[in-house]
Amino acid sequence: MTIDVHARPQPYAYRRRELVEPDWRRFPGWAGVTCEEWESAQWQRAHCVKNIRQLREVMGGLLREEFYADLERDQRHRATMSMLIPPQMVNTMDVESTEAFYADPVRRYMLPVFSDRRTDWPSHPHSARDSLHEAEMWAVEGLTHRYPTKVLAELLPTCPQYCGHCTRMDLVGTSTPAIEKHKFGLRPADRHDAMLDYLRRTPGVRDVVVSGGDVANLPWPRLENFVSQLIRIDNIRDIRLATKALMGLPQHWLQDEVRAGMERLAAKAHERGVQIAIHTHVNTVRSVTPLVAKAARAMLDTGIRDVRNQGVLLRGVNDSPEALLDLSFALLDEAAILPYYLYMCDMIPFSEHWRLAVWEAQELQHAIMGYLPGFATPRIVCDVPYVGKRWVHQIADYDRERGISYWTKNYRTGIEGEDPDALTRMYEYYDPIDTLSPAGQEWWRRYAPA
Repeated sequence: MTIDVHARPQPYAYRRRELVEPDWRRFPGWAGVTCEEWESAQWQRAHCVKNIRQLREVMGGLLREEFYADLERDQRHRATMSMLIPPQMVNTMDVESTEAFYADPVRRYMLPVFSDRRTDWPSHPHSARDSLHEAEMWAVEGLTHRYPTKVLAELLPTCPQYCGHCTRMDLVGTSTPAIEKHKFGLRPADRHDAMLDYLRRTPGVRDVVVSGGDVANLPWPRLENFVSQLIRIDNIRDIRLATKALMGLPQHWLQDEVRAGMERLAAKAHERGVQIAIHTHVNTVRSVTPLVAKAARAMLDTGIRDVRNQGVLLRGVNDSPEALLDLSFALLDEAAILPYYLYMCDMIPFSEHWRLAVWEAQELQHAIMGYLPGFATPRIVCDVPYVGKRWVHQIADYDRERGISYWTKNYRTGIEGEDPDALTRMYEYYDPIDTLSPAGQEWWRRYAPA
């Protein structure tokens, strides 16, 4: 059999691409930064961009004044997250020109500006600060028991970096002019002890996602102690550590203290038959650099089971088959990170410019099938309020004109123990209104709740 070299090309052409660490010295503010400084977690944390003044200092004259005015307007009126971007993440942004910076996918979700946001429907009428109602499902403060066998432990409310689309914008980070953040009431040690006590008393839970915030912001001895105690609970079989910092601040995970600590945890877990994995959050291939790959492989070398990626599907960032496949192959081939989930952006305030409709997500899922190995083909999921993660093709019914999808579930959440209709009720999720037909948009203008 011969291959016809003149046959029509495939919709996507795979090419293995070597990872590159961009040269941070192209930024005037970091022109004199040494490699030793750049690879220091302490230096990275100390030089995070936290405000417009610091961004100007880093950029020098690379950006026109109009961008800063656009950013300042967003910070005053729309931003749900305060500005916090490690140098590692800034360095993956395109600063060839102001136009390139505006178009850059990392900039679009880490440093949103007012002109990014929609003016017709900046927020969906059904948007909510805690759009997944996680706090309603707290078994104890910070411990969300939504699924029968799985819980989410929010150990802390901070991250090394703040993403504009954060689903926990209600709690995570410092307050912004647009959003006054809620606060935990208990002391961290008391909150962690209450979580562990609940898990010891609840043998039906086998899987704990240790998150926040980001576990990279918890002092290592406290994180190691918490995970060590989880390992000793007989019913806990899976532990997942959630950290975007594996990508945003890989220098943290390359520290000697962290690597040695992870080796100790992996050994304890192996002895008791428990699996530990790290879940990170990479949205675009631009973010996958040699340092990220080095950090992922360093964690795998400690003996943990997997490093997996849970990205978020975002318009203008990764909303094409090419973008998703480029990202997935870079993660899998070059960084040994398993493409796992791609979440649809949640219905938080001021997020409509990022969100895609369910039908768009279904088309993207279809488009990426067949290129990656089955075990490494990311599943696009909709996190439906009061339901949980559902593959986008698990939809029960769909009113395309009004953009309302209907979903069912096969379990009760922690707040539905006495609800006889929990397993038969239809739960709603809403497409962005700007993706609807003129008739659908008119319906929302007439009947949308105030």
